[in-house]
Amino acid sequence: MSSYQTFPLDIAKGIKMLVLDVDGVLTEGHVTMTDNGDEIKNFNVRDGHGIKMLQRAGIEVAILTGRKSTVVAHRARDLGIEYVIQGSLRKADGLAELCKQSGIDASDCAYMGDDVIDLPAMRSCRLKSAPVNAHKGVLDYAMWISSYEGGNGAVRQLCEGLILANGAWDSVVADAYGLSPADCGWVS
Repeated sequence: MSSYQTFPLDIAKGIKMLVLDVDGVLTEGHVTMTDNGDEIKNFNVRDGHGIKMLQRAGIEVAILTGRKSTVVAHRARDLGIEYVIQGSLRKADGLAELCKQSGIDASDCAYMGDDVIDLPAMRSCRLKSAPVNAHKGVLDYAMWISSYEGGNGAVRQLCEGLILANGAWDSVVADAYGLSPADCGWVS
């Protein structure tokens, strides 16, 4: 199993955009429906804070999801995520559209997905990652597996690794919070 110690810093260096699936990555993968059809999703605030830190490091964040949900649009707006594609069942095409919109090549992207629908998009990205509870096919393909489950810190761990790999730890984390990489579980 991968962990902080095995994060591919050399591969992650120079990443310009992190592309995230939603259900099973930003959430635990549960969808709650109310009687009138409204959808409820739970997002981890630590993952959200990781996204905000990553943005302060100058790395774009994008959402690419197979489902459509107003909740996702609200969360993306809340986090300042500009690039969002929902309802993309062909995620390689969705990734191509995100890259076109952002002007960032897929080879400069990191991707975190949890199910086989994510594999076509993951193939084009430089850093392919997954939460520890992802589908076996995704775990077998990922070059880095978070030690956390989707919706429970996997995104935060990936964001911290990208910040560290891109030399932005001091300007983003140390200056704001006075914390070293070792303070946050990273080997210094």
